[in-house]
Amino acid sequence: MGTDTSIDLIEFSIFATMKRIAVSVSNDLVSDNRVEKTCRSLQASRLDVVLIGRRRRGINLPLGKRNYRCRRMRLLFETSALYYAELNVRLFVFLLCHKQDILWSNDLDTLPANYLVSKLKRLPLIYDSHEHFTEVPELKYNRFAKKAWKFFERKIVPNLTYVVTVCNPIAEYFKTEYGINAVIVRNMPLKQSLLHNEAAKSGFNFVIRHNKPVLIWQGAVNIERGLEELIEAMNDIEAYLYVVGEGLLLPSLKQMATAFGLNEKVFFIGRLPYPQMMALTRQADLGLSLDKSTNMNYAISLPNKVFEYISAHIPLLVSDLQEIRSAIRDYEVGEFICNISSEEIAKRIKEMLADKERLAKYKANTFAASEVLCWENEETKIANLINEILNKTTK
Repeated sequence: MGTDTSIDLIEFSIFATMKRIAVSVSNDLVSDNRVEKTCRSLQASRLDVVLIGRRRRGINLPLGKRNYRCRRMRLLFETSALYYAELNVRLFVFLLCHKQDILWSNDLDTLPANYLVSKLKRLPLIYDSHEHFTEVPELKYNRFAKKAWKFFERKIVPNLTYVVTVCNPIAEYFKTEYGINAVIVRNMPLKQSLLHNEAAKSGFNFVIRHNKPVLIWQGAVNIERGLEELIEAMNDIEAYLYVVGEGLLLPSLKQMATAFGLNEKVFFIGRLPYPQMMALTRQADLGLSLDKSTNMNYAISLPNKVFEYISAHIPLLVSDLQEIRSAIRDYEVGEFICNISSEEIAKRIKEMLADKERLAKYKANTFAASEVLCWENEETKIANLINEILNKTTK
């Protein structure tokens, strides 16, 4: 197994007397900001943290300096059922052969290995469900995969004591379906002063074009996120669009932009480490989140990007999804779009960009909103959960 470490060897003595927690995730760790924030919060609870993920073949983005250990496994398979099987086998072996006191499993795709090890070693296990996994759009047209993940969920989740999730509807789902009371830790961003410093230390100075208004869309570039309609809408919008992220839909979106002759208006940036992504986002005039309610996962989701735009102090145009409504309406930081069509997207963006006074009001309101909608106000729930576990295990 390939290993990345982000702490100096001399520091290991500090962790000798601390409880150890293994945090597992199925990605390559680089741009998973929720997991990175979680690890920071676990460290603040005086835990020795090791974060375990995978190394992607041919892609070697640096992790940057982290004050906890990071291990990335080299896997033979990159996709399909074989990838998930290999991931859980390798993860099971690693967790079984190394000492831990607590296990933290991020999402259903790392849960089988963590659950088996927790039973064999009698360790407390925390399951952190970042989304309604069995309802993600990637499973919508793959009935076999959906049934397989639903099987694991039904077999494991009812037996769990500690479950964390990101929003009220998913918590309600666990309660109704499995009788589980999940702790809601919303995926809010860290306050920007810290991110400013981290981006500066990385030497990141990406300057985007500003002779026209700048639109930003960030996240996983996947289906049913309004991206095809957004690219088509750019034919009728005098602005630049920056798409920050990657995913299965990215090649077809690039082809689409080329076919429309939009290569001088639409720019695909790929993935960036979180501080660098936010440094780019702060330069935009309008942040976009256009997820469709055509699948259950998006319909009840609380997209990270919404709060990242608020944190970056830019106005928003977002889908009218139930978990977003209160933040946008209560703080008046942007507007909703109900019809995700290219015509409606173009119309609404042009209206917002033309009304400079309205945009200035939304931007001003993001400053107060970002002081409330931040990770620092959410991480206390993690500290309370860890204290509960430690109190039980030391009795």
